[in-house]
Amino acid sequence: MPLRARQRCHTVLTAAVVLAATLLATASPASAADTWTEVGSDRADPLTESQGLTSVEVPAGAANRYTGIGTIPVDLSGRGWNHVGDPDASYDGHYIEPYQRDSGTTKMFRVQSPGGTWAEYVHTLSSGEALNNSWVAVSPGGQWMLAGEYGTMSRLLVFPTPGVNPGTSPSANLPQASTVRLDHAVRDVQGCDFLSATRLLCSSDDPAGTLFGITKPLLQIDLSAEPNGTSDVTGHVTALRQLPLRSSCSGTFEAEGIDYDRRTGTLRVIVVSPGFCVLTDSKTYRFTRS
Repeated sequence: MPLRARQRCHTVLTAAVVLAATLLATASPASAADTWTEVGSDRADPLTESQGLTSVEVPAGAANRYTGIGTIPVDLSGRGWNHVGDPDASYDGHYIEPYQRDSGTTKMFRVQSPGGTWAEYVHTLSSGEALNNSWVAVSPGGQWMLAGEYGTMSRLLVFPTPGVNPGTSPSANLPQASTVRLDHAVRDVQGCDFLSATRLLCSSDDPAGTLFGITKPLLQIDLSAEPNGTSDVTGHVTALRQLPLRSSCSGTFEAEGIDYDRRTGTLRVIVVSPGFCVLTDSKTYRFTRS
């Protein structure tokens, strides 16, 4: 090879190496997809453990909390709040349940303080906001909370955390503060939980599988920043795996709530079995990161 040709080849090769090194150096570690391996399961009671779950850190030794149709207080259902979604708890011990009605223009977040008292925070729907109130996820900083709408969505909603954020009051409307704008549509998300300040894990009940090539996926959403309520952030969506779909009955499974316990590194997801087996072999599956 002539000298000038070798020099051109060397220049191109050097530029390629420099470019590759630059890309590796600037690639965000948050974009890497985690691997979650199933390590066990527990039966999920269809009345009291079929909608959602969360681990509670305060007080120390507190039991895990679950939601289902059987956990809705009679006075709430009597006022039309007949569906409870996937709850969450702040690191300081505020426990929050999302509620919805069959009709109207409001949704509600029921909050239990660390001292045990309950309060209700009502949100009037923003323009174009869906009525359903499927889940809540409190950010690690505690001041801001995400909530989700059912259906095919390209966003998550950001609210001040009721009972934690000093700008909230049971006597005032709980306003939407900002939005997480997703780079990929998601469908029928039933629960999300923060793995870190900028990473969420979500359970999707997607029955079609056309968005990611699998039905009932476990999703990872990497945020451009921790939500702060003052400006929108973006979210990069990755499908990690299909949730377990095992039962003695055949038919349609339903993926429900999700919880990540940072104390043990355990991820838990509820999957409700089809048909009669909803009573017998619905499960809360446990996963660890590998």
